[in-house]
Amino acid sequence: MNYIKWNIDPVAFWVGGFPVMYYSLLLIAGSVASVWILKRVYRENGIPWEHLQILVMLSIAGLFLGARLGHCLIYEYAYYFAHPLEILLPIQVKSDGSVIFSGYQGMASHGGLVGWMIAMVIYSRITGENVLRTLDTIALVLPLAAGCIRLGNLANSEIIGIETNVSWAFVFEQIDLVPRHPAQIYEALAYFFIFGMNLFLYQRIGLKCYRGVLLGNTLVWVFVARFLIEFVKERQVPFEDQMTLDVGQVLSIPFILLGIFLLIRGFKCKKNTTR
Repeated sequence: MNYIKWNIDPVAFWVGGFPVMYYSLLLIAGSVASVWILKRVYRENGIPWEHLQILVMLSIAGLFLGARLGHCLIYEYAYYFAHPLEILLPIQVKSDGSVIFSGYQGMASHGGLVGWMIAMVIYSRITGENVLRTLDTIALVLPLAAGCIRLGNLANSEIIGIETNVSWAFVFEQIDLVPRHPAQIYEALAYFFIFGMNLFLYQRIGLKCYRGVLLGNTLVWVFVARFLIEFVKERQVPFEDQMTLDVGQVLSIPFILLGIFLLIRGFKCKKNTTR
């Protein structure tokens, strides 16, 4: 069977000796598109432009720190305990003491979500905005950014699927010659579909009513998708081989339950307030 052979260079181009990765370009594209949509949402709801600037800066910081710390502390604690500088710096220290630019090796979406939520609480304290409305606002576009990130993972030939013989299987030639599920594409498509659901919900209910519903919808469907797609993904770390459910699935369960709670609460406790 003629499977899809995947062997692109993860480096899009070089600038002054530094590689610019497709992953970075897709991350930037997702971020720019998200900010453009949020700008329209803020204008429609009479929220000051200055607040959006604060939101973007805190969101980037919260997502990055949460995702990075989540990966380092959950998946590779022993390594990063011995190499703490590599947690926040995009470098790798070799055994001979030399240092190379490696980029950030690993991000955890669950940690990123926790970091983002903390950042949004800080944002609400600074601006006086309602916390749930703030979380709803950015939850609207989170799946869009997440889908772009998964396409970046595809460009890096990482987070690959398990072996399969389906006609659309990918052979990640930089890894091996085994046909595998393109799990990154599955997740990206799921997240883009959830983004479409969020846009539909926003058009129907806006931000002033049913607070927590957009956030709840995002949490439920993003992590249901993550939970299911994990069954066709390779385990990320060896200790997961001893687990019935992998770490990603276990961590998805509380977020799904939180999302269900927010949906029920939001539809039961409709509020017609602006702040």
